[in-house]
Amino acid sequence: MPTFRTLEAGVESPFAWLRLVAAVVLGTIGSVGMWSMPVVLPAVQADFGAARADASLPFTLAMIGFAFGIVAPVACGAIALSSGYVAAAFAPNLMVFALVHILIGIGTSASFGPLIADTSQWFTRRRGIAVAIVSSGNYVGGAIWPPILHHFVATEGWRATHIGVGAFCALTMLPFMLALWRRAPMQGGEAADAFVAGTQRGIGLSPNALQVVLCIAGLSCCVAMAMPQVHIVAYCGDLGYGVARGAEMLALMLGFGIFSRIASGFIADRIGGVATLLLSSVLQGVALLLYVFFDGLASLYVISALFGLFQGGIVPMYAIIVRQYFSPQEAGTRLGIVLMATLFGMALGGWMSGVIFDLTGSYQAAFVNGLVWNLVNVSIALWLLTRPAGGLQTGEAPLLFARHSGDGRG
Repeated sequence: MPTFRTLEAGVESPFAWLRLVAAVVLGTIGSVGMWSMPVVLPAVQADFGAARADASLPFTLAMIGFAFGIVAPVACGAIALSSGYVAAAFAPNLMVFALVHILIGIGTSASFGPLIADTSQWFTRRRGIAVAIVSSGNYVGGAIWPPILHHFVATEGWRATHIGVGAFCALTMLPFMLALWRRAPMQGGEAADAFVAGTQRGIGLSPNALQVVLCIAGLSCCVAMAMPQVHIVAYCGDLGYGVARGAEMLALMLGFGIFSRIASGFIADRIGGVATLLLSSVLQGVALLLYVFFDGLASLYVISALFGLFQGGIVPMYAIIVRQYFSPQEAGTRLGIVLMATLFGMALGGWMSGVIFDLTGSYQAAFVNGLVWNLVNVSIALWLLTRPAGGLQTGEAPLLFARHSGDGRG
């Protein structure tokens, strides 16, 4: 009977696939820190008698904690996540409740960025699809958690639900850490380093300037993405459909996002990360535009499914793009910074949409605001694609794979 110690621990080995499964499960459980607040937002707002923008603050702080905790070990993240939920259950006011969500965000971070970075080092020929699969754990959790949370909030109250979530995370996440015990076996290759240097020269930007451009792109796409994801439950409540319908739409949105994330891996292996980012961003804009013009119950279900299907592949593409443009020695740090920017975008977008709602009394202007931010991301992706080194080039995939194999073979 093979064990964690006896399984071969090479690139794309059975152990690598085992790690991938464990990472997806950890991502699914840990993502509760992202998806609980949109579900409990109406109940928390009513309980504390707060404005919509103020009630959106816990999500904003959770995303800030998510961003700053991107390098936290999984073990500390699981403990922080569990402790944060239990502490939130006993919050005497909205400010304490919001501040505790920084801890929840730090805990949630361990189930996203570190797992993506780790998985990318265990695969070569199938790196695109592996990164897509591990990042889909976040959306698997988004499809599973909202209806579960809504049920328990409605029957037991949001405080008891938070205690239960904290206990569940502590009991389930830590055992899966056993599969992540070994370090990645791969080393960089000189051919890949030369290729990366060539792509940076071709694009006409220094590494730090390119880093800033990617961060702006990540921030912009996620400000747009946050509007439906954070506020769809409250939006349905305002329209008179009930928060239960909104929770179902959120689960539908994120469920279709699973298919989008996995499909994006296959597409990126064929047309490149930048082109896939542009395609996904354009389609996300189309879905946001549909939200502006249609607010019927059936229409919102359809648009939410389309939104999930269109935007699920955006964030994983930054991992592919960073691997294309930066050397392996700095790719991990560069990717962490870009992912941090995307999370700041989620934080800003969630809070900004609440402020716009309080100022205008509706979400129409918030959807338009999302479209403007999405246009920034589309413009950057289009500019990168039109640069000499922007598209998928002949021989790019083998060289990228060679970066992480000591002998240069894929």
